Formats: sequence, C-alpha cells, structure tokens
Amino acid sequence: MGEGSRLAPARPQVELDGQPATSLTEGLIRLRVHEDQDGLFSCEATFGNWGPAGGGVGFLYFGRDQIEFGKPFAIKLSGTTLFGGRISALEATFPDGRSPEVTVLAEDRFQDLRMTRRTRSFAQVSDADVIGQVASDHGLTPDVDVSGPTHKLLAQLNQSDLAFLRERARAIDAELWIDDRTLSVKQHARRNGGRIRFGYGNELSEFAVVADLADQRSSVTVTGWDVAGKQGLSEQADDAAVSGELANGDSGASVLRTALAERKETVAHTVPLAGDEAKARAEALFRRRARRFVRGHGIAQTDPQLRVGATVQLDGLGPLFSGDYYVSDAIHRFDAEQGMRTDFTVERPGLGRP
Repeated sequence: MGEGSRLAPARPQVELDGQPATSLTEGLIRLRVHEDQDGLFSCEATFGNWGPAGGGVGFLYFGRDQIEFGKPFAIKLSGTTLFGGRISALEATFPDGRSPEVTVLAEDRFQDLRMTRRTRSFAQVSDADVIGQVASDHGLTPDVDVSGPTHKLLAQLNQSDLAFLRERARAIDAELWIDDRTLSVKQHARRNGGRIRFGYGNELSEFAVVADLADQRSSVTVTGWDVAGKQGLSEQADDAAVSGELANGDSGASVLRTALAERKETVAHTVPLAGDEAKARAEALFRRRARRFVRGHGIAQTDPQLRVGATVQLDGLGPLFSGDYYVSDAIHRFDAEQGMRTDFTVERPGLGRP
C-alpha cells in the first residue's frame, strides 16, 4: 500500500488443538486465509523456523510435537475466528540471506468431502434429502434451508462429495459452507451473512469495479423431456428472477436490451426430467449470470465480518457504484510490513442510476 494507507496494523493469534500457540503467534511472518463462494476455506501461515531449541540453536518446528498433520489449527483476530480447520500440509523453505521458514497449510472439513469420490444414485429425493445424506456420511450436522423440486433420479458419477454438493447447490441457487462440524446449505437470498459498511478513503483503501454486459443474457431457457408426461420441457427465466435484489438499480438484462439487443440463451445439456426441475435450473442459471453484472475488487481493513455471504455497503463511489454488494470472495492477509488487510470480491445485479 502507498503512503497514507489507513490499514490497521494487527497481529492475528494462532491456536493449535484449541489452545493458544504463543510461539507461533510471535513467529508469524505471513498469513493468507481464503474463502470463496464454492465453500472451501483454506489457510497458509508461514513462521520463522530457526532459534533456540533443545539447549542449542536449530530448527523449531521439525519435531512434529507442535505442528502435526491433522491437528486442529485456527487463526483468530481480537477473539473472533478468521479460520478454523486441520493441518493438511507442511512446507519448508530455506531462503538465501534469511532464516529457514515453515509454512502450515490447512483446510476446513470440506477436505473430507473433497477427498471422497463416489459413483452412486438417489431416487425420489429432494436436494435437501441428498445434502442430509452426504452430511451424515461424514459425521456432520446438516443446517439446510433450500427449496426445490423432488427428483426422480440424481446421479453422482465419479465425483467427489464436495463437487457433487457444489453441483446440486448451483442447480437450486444455493451456497454451502462449513462451520466446525455443521454443514450449512442455504438459498443465496437466505444466507444472511451479516452486514458491514465501508467508506472509500476510510475503511476501504482501494476499489475497482466494472459493469460488464459480455456475460449477460435477456433470458435463459432450459429444455428437457418429461418422462412421465411424455412431452418436451421448456422453462424460461428473465430479470424478474432478480427483481428483489436490484435496489432501484438497472439490471444487466434491461441494460442489454436497451443498449444492444435481446440476447436469449437456451440450455439443453442439463436434461431435467420434470417441469419444476427445469424452472429451478433456469432461474438459478439466470441469477448466477445476473448477479455478476457489476463486480468489484477491493482492499480494506480486516474485519472478521467481511466474509463470503456478507452484505457490504460501500460509500463514496458515486451514484453508479455506491450501495450494497454481496461478498463472493475474501482473502485475509498478514505480513510484518503492512499488518492485516483483506482483499475481497463483491457482486450485484443492479447498476445505480445517475
């Protein structure tokens, strides 16, 4: 950051197995905690690895008595958890001109789902039923708030459990995440990840934003075949699907129609088997595109509430781009020079009016 940055210096605290790890907190050199909209939460923490050890001087963390595979690993800031997971990898670095370092790489419990690959089928189930089954397979508590059709058949074909859940969540406009041992899957509009407010030149240090018509569509139609009714399916979604999220702004679909022309898209590869399934898929596909009409990337002071699913109100950006955004990606960073700061990505379906 340049001169005059208002990023607040802070040192995060490290916990191992639920207990404060003072030596690791003091020896922390760099930190990167990443959360995205697909659910996987990861952490990379680098520590100095040379100093007084065993009555002499040597490596600090190669004994595996402190840093060990599978051990619970957490990062906290002012008592609030930024990351909680388990150690999955250790990296040693021996740089020229400075002391050796060790990097801990950790993931949340989605790691279990990512590393479990299956082929199986589910008959006469809702997506909530399937989510509950996967949660049970991994000893997790499901927290599910989704609506959607009952499927005659769902197949998991050589997919990891995480990839399968992501696919099901996208099909019904839902998002998934893990908090300790609770697997949460909720409709995008019901996630309610909290609300914060940043002002440009204050909490918000940098921001770049674009309103882009390249990926927008006037409507999305999903086609398929109704096996029971022995007839074709065709369900359409348009900007009415995001009307409640526009906050008096102009949707990408409406701007597209006015500035260029109608741009309709038909999707056939999803092969829905019933009308309600086709309708849910069409709306989910349209909303996913529509919400990416206005996308921004910023750097702000680290706030534990700045997480995926939160609503952030950005002030001081002019009439087109000020207002509420949905946080879709967040990376909390730390180093000795700049302290804590957060890179984040936001999106929304509506462009403000002059």
